Amino acid sequence: MFTGIIEEKGTVMQIRQTGDAIVMKLAAQKILADVHEGDSIAVNGVCLTVTGFDSRSFSVDLMPETVRNTSLRDLAAGDQVNLERAMAAAGRFGGHFVSGHVDGIGKIRSSRPEHNAVYYEIEVGKELRKYMILKGSVAVDGASLTIFGLTNDSFTISLIPHTVKETIIGDKGPGDIVNIECDMLAKYIEELLVQREAPDKQAAGNLTKSFLTNHGF
Repeated sequence: MFTGIIEEKGTVMQIRQTGDAIVMKLAAQKILADVHEGDSIAVNGVCLTVTGFDSRSFSVDLMPETVRNTSLRDLAAGDQVNLERAMAAAGRFGGHFVSGHVDGIGKIRSSRPEHNAVYYEIEVGKELRKYMILKGSVAVDGASLTIFGLTNDSFTISLIPHTVKETIIGDKGPGDIVNIECDMLAKYIEELLVQREAPDKQAAGNLTKSFLTNHGF
């Protein structure tokens, strides 16, 4: 579990691809202070497991599903990434519930500065857009952000100077893709409603003329 508060920007040192799988080595500083093999670290919002580390870097494996469905497939040596360690039980909860399981990718449609902020409009498919509400939360490349605008196929976020400086989103522009994780609570609510309605739909499907005749109607 993560909070969407990016701890530092890391740098891709090495990428080794075998078929649809990737082994990646990343340089970092802050998050290595208490790292162990098996720890979870979110890389651009994708929860990955530490498979090895030294004093200045750590390694992770990307399975084919992750390669196919996230922006990590486009990374190259020298690229920077957002990094966050799994949430500590005794730590402050500064963002929102972020699982590190990316729902899909979005494409930056436009960016514009306004006073001390930068607004980004991000295009998404309807399968992601349905989970978004004004002033709701969304994770973009792992960063917890607030939704300030919505259209049928996009949402708008605003980055303060700190977020521009401390995350990779501030370096992106129109045409770039980003990882999107929708609000976990919205997805749970939808699933609960679907499951609640399912028995009623099944019962309605069984209500036929022959059923009524056999039961005396």
